[in-house]
Amino acid sequence: MFQLRWLWKYIGRRRRGFLTGLVIAAVSSFLVIINPMLSQRLIDEVIIPKNTEPLIRLLLIMMGVQLVRLLLRYWMVILMELKSTEVMTDVRHRMYDVVQGQDYRFLNRIRTGNLMTRMTSDLDMLRHTVAWISYQFVDAVVIFSSAIIFLLFVNWVLTLCLAAITPFILYLSRRFVGRIRPRFVLLRQKLTQLSTAVTENIDGNRVVKAFAREEYEKERFEQHNAGYRDTSYENAFIVAKYQPLLEAASQLLIVITLLVGGVFLIKGYMTPGQYLAFSSLTWALAMPLRMLAILLADLQRFNAAATMIIEVVNAEPGIMDRYDAVELSERPSGGIEFKNVSFSIDGLPILKDISFTVQPGETIGILGSTGAGKSSLINLILHFYEPASGEVLLDGVNIQRYTLSSLRRHIGLAMQDVFLFSDSVKGNIAYGRPEIDEEEIRKRAIQADADSFIRGMEQGYDTLIGERGVGLSGGQKQRISLARALAIRPSILILDDTTSAVDSETERYIQEELQNLDYPCTKIIIAQRLTSFRGAAQILVMDKGRIIERGTHGDLLKEKGFYHYIWSLQNNG
Repeated sequence: MFQLRWLWKYIGRRRRGFLTGLVIAAVSSFLVIINPMLSQRLIDEVIIPKNTEPLIRLLLIMMGVQLVRLLLRYWMVILMELKSTEVMTDVRHRMYDVVQGQDYRFLNRIRTGNLMTRMTSDLDMLRHTVAWISYQFVDAVVIFSSAIIFLLFVNWVLTLCLAAITPFILYLSRRFVGRIRPRFVLLRQKLTQLSTAVTENIDGNRVVKAFAREEYEKERFEQHNAGYRDTSYENAFIVAKYQPLLEAASQLLIVITLLVGGVFLIKGYMTPGQYLAFSSLTWALAMPLRMLAILLADLQRFNAAATMIIEVVNAEPGIMDRYDAVELSERPSGGIEFKNVSFSIDGLPILKDISFTVQPGETIGILGSTGAGKSSLINLILHFYEPASGEVLLDGVNIQRYTLSSLRRHIGLAMQDVFLFSDSVKGNIAYGRPEIDEEEIRKRAIQADADSFIRGMEQGYDTLIGERGVGLSGGQKQRISLARALAIRPSILILDDTTSAVDSETERYIQEELQNLDYPCTKIIIAQRLTSFRGAAQILVMDKGRIIERGTHGDLLKEKGFYHYIWSLQNNG
């Protein structure tokens, strides 16, 4: 089975400990038949002939066997729990690394709620498989086979009568697996849909309340919840249908032992001790058969969960370092060049034959309507995506020649849609350079015009920000985001509508601060307000993935094109 082979690979260096646990389980399971064997001797050699000489010895051995078995089980359970938790931790770490290395396409395909389910409940099912299903399976096999072998030596005819039930049980088990396997896959899909609905509702709670859509979201949640419930019911009905049949088949073993064994005992084909041994070990045959349905059901749950985990673990990274990529060890000058760059997503053209040059330390502005390709352009600079054709150069070198981490360390990004972590204000500002001191943090906050409102908070820079910056205004979040970008002292600063939520006076102050930074920096400003382009050496106007106009503010006004039209609306409209 592919999922089990994959799991075996991930057990990896823990195989010795894992196999040790299974060997201990096998030994402790084998010890189960020792006491019934000794009980046979106790009846036939002690009680019936009234020979008390071996009584104490046999009782001490039986107590010793039971004590050893209990100690082995304790050791085995601890070992299996430790190894299963370690394997789960490793796989979760691997999954997180894979997700961190993926591009936006992967994250758009597998949504947040789906990923959370895979990294929590699916991984717990994996741990359960390693910690419980594995040794329970070994228990069942060893106990059943040991009991069969011992009973064959005691009375092979009665043993074959008991074994005759096995084919019927195997047939029921096969039918059960065939019915339940697709049902657990469906149940896993229903759980993913439910988790996604909950995650989206929590993330978008303010939007839900703003549009008074609470009742709609409750109904939507109830649909997913009911779908998961109904599928769980149907699965339970299938288990309820087959498990009693398997249980009844296993109970037939007890009936056969009582009837056939009783006849053999009466006719003298068996001694009382042998009959007691059979009676004692009937459960050793019945227990594995009763456990079969539970083990098979859990194994199908594991298969469904493992399939989801494997999809993430084996996902090829969308963007990764080239085999010949080198570290960008020195601070780049910040010169940027696009040479005939085209870019598409899933066959849909986004950028078409883009070419422009930005000199080190220069400021350029990018203007365009929604969907013009502005954000895709900066995503290429950050190497979030790779162009379909053409090159993006940094100081004359293709950015693909540099490792992703070293490239991005020199690029500061502040966006309109700000994400702030559940951390202090200073923790968010220092996110890209955790080693900077509080003086540096405050300096960057002043440049972003954030210092005044931060100091007005109850705990100042130590104030904890709620999840996603809840409690701050849009303008405040944007200014903290700008301070965070400035704090890494970037060679290239990208502002994607960063000042859209601030007033004109604040925007002017920020622009003046950006023009007087204490380190050289190339600035790329994407905005809808033309006032954001003050001091820009060059402005690019984009439409439908192409640059349709370029030049200075004065040049573009003379052309009487799209830029002039927007300027007229903002100044005369």
